[in-house]
Amino acid sequence: MNIGRTAILGAGSWGTALAVLWAKTGKPVTLWGHNPERIEQLANTRENREYLPGVTLPQSIEVTHDLAACADANLVAFVTPSVVLRSIAAQFKAISSNKSAVFLSCTKGIEHQSGKRMSEILKEIFPGQAVAVLSGPNLAVEVSRELPTATVLGCREPECAESLQQHLGSARFRIYTSDEITGIELGGALKNVFAIPAGVSDGFGLGDNSKAALVTRSLAELLRLGTAMGGNPRTFYGLSGAGDLIATCFSQHSRNRRVGEKLGRGESLADIVAGTQMIAEGIPTARGAYECARQLNIETPIIDQVYAVLYEQKPPAQALQELLDRDPKSERA
Repeated sequence: MNIGRTAILGAGSWGTALAVLWAKTGKPVTLWGHNPERIEQLANTRENREYLPGVTLPQSIEVTHDLAACADANLVAFVTPSVVLRSIAAQFKAISSNKSAVFLSCTKGIEHQSGKRMSEILKEIFPGQAVAVLSGPNLAVEVSRELPTATVLGCREPECAESLQQHLGSARFRIYTSDEITGIELGGALKNVFAIPAGVSDGFGLGDNSKAALVTRSLAELLRLGTAMGGNPRTFYGLSGAGDLIATCFSQHSRNRRVGEKLGRGESLADIVAGTQMIAEGIPTARGAYECARQLNIETPIIDQVYAVLYEQKPPAQALQELLDRDPKSERA
């Protein structure tokens, strides 16, 4: 499989980091963003000051706000917020001229109401074309600085998976492959939800013991819901499950953990959202995960409390106390 030009749709921190990573290995990359003024500034300064400050974009990266400039790309990576992936994919389909293009979802989320994963949306819009997913403990700022990182690429077509692995991987960005797309996507999406209470724990100053217990029980909950939604349990112990959960719940770079920390310190969700340019995917995903758990009749006490804090205005302290007041039981993963 011949992969020529790569188009990255989404010029946030992760999209920009991937563009820098892949351009430095000599690959032709086009980076698209929807905001003309921000994209013009990015093209002129070669720095994404709002989303990835201090990182210089190689001159070889073509920066554009014209979606048509990406129409003939061989590989199209979707790095948009989950809530707009469907609409951007539909816009791209209308102008796409490469019917053999491969689509790579780098977006982590669960669609509200439909409960669909991002690859399912892409498959729906681009039937008959190859779709792969990329997920793992991949903090954008560290990837852009070429700190050693591992990730997992999910694709049900072995030849396509191997080509993408060789084309996109490097000594500093180690890619593992898997044909288990469902678990990879669910692990990457659900960990964002659990990072919010991990941040609340930090905001309350509850210490490492409390946070370790919370993250461990989050993994058990991720396994229950993720398996019920079709994921392989083994996948959730890998890079896109346990690996991504650890990174997102503990890193100072994690947007979702930071949202939780601010909630724990008494800030309102409205003020937190208004004060940041970047979308914390755990917020919309909490709603999708809560809906899926109700439909499947899966016990998800942590997700339920996150949903209540985000969408029912429950005070974080009350949510925490209700988790602590749960009946004692035997440990089960």
